[in-house]
Amino acid sequence: MSPRPRMSRLRRASLAALVTAAVAVPVSGAAGPADVPAPVPTVSGLPAAATPAALTERYAATRADIGAAARSAGRHGDTRRAHALRAMASPGRRFLSFDGRYGGRTVEVVGDLSTAERIAVLVPGAGVSVDDYWRLRNEAAALHRQLGDPTAVVAWLGYRAPASMSLAEITTARAEEAAPGLRRFVDALHRLKPAARTSLVCHSYGSVVCARAAAGLPVAALVLTGSPGTGYRTVGDLHAGAEVWAGRSSGDWIANVPHLSLHLPFVTLGFGTDPVSPEFGAEVFAAGGGTHSDYLTAGSTALANIARIVNGLRPEVPHA
Repeated sequence: MSPRPRMSRLRRASLAALVTAAVAVPVSGAAGPADVPAPVPTVSGLPAAATPAALTERYAATRADIGAAARSAGRHGDTRRAHALRAMASPGRRFLSFDGRYGGRTVEVVGDLSTAERIAVLVPGAGVSVDDYWRLRNEAAALHRQLGDPTAVVAWLGYRAPASMSLAEITTARAEEAAPGLRRFVDALHRLKPAARTSLVCHSYGSVVCARAAAGLPVAALVLTGSPGTGYRTVGDLHAGAEVWAGRSSGDWIANVPHLSLHLPFVTLGFGTDPVSPEFGAEVFAAGGGTHSDYLTAGSTALANIARIVNGLRPEVPHA
């Protein structure tokens, strides 16, 4: 028997094991957060202008919406959600939009959007929700500190991210559901700030979301970190007009995920070509020795290089 069929079976067996683990491992509270009631938001979309006055008015309106959702969660008895929302409603926080229904959607700005000449939009991966939103916010703050002014970082939790270790995490369904919303947001942001250099920074499953939205998107760079694959075979298949960069830290477990797509009735499991491989064709940047959650950790090689890309500079590349 030739090595190729044997290797194919091994890779498929590995993917099958991953699927089994995803289905078998219980996810605490996976179904609960979407059931927490929240009022209809009073504002939606982006403001008509990126002036200080318009943004201040929007931030105040969303702060009030978040406060109302916190009170609703408290009445419902969900103390974890109520606590998270009260923190988000703190003075000084800058949310462009918030909707507490259906599990929650948020878009927050770190930095001054009115003066920003460079903007990074963070798209998170699996396991990120309103209840533990502080992790995404901390990453946005770390990137903004690295970038310096005049920049802004937008934390976009505009979709129902799959739970960690779930079957949804290894299919494109949630990404396909999320992509139209990401496209609408980036298009609106471009109309609001047409002269700004905007980049998408997409982590893990978020890279699948970004890939689904990438075609013709008005961004300068698409940065994939800790990506399991994009669901596409090559960079060309994305039809993105942007530079496409990919980085993976040496301690990231995602490297062990099989890079193939297994087509089953009604669903495709896996995301195909490894984004840091020559076959995919992305520019590869050095991401250091961190873990899957360390790409935007202060002081990391990955953070420094992501900031360079967002600022329109060439990052450090891996040593041959």
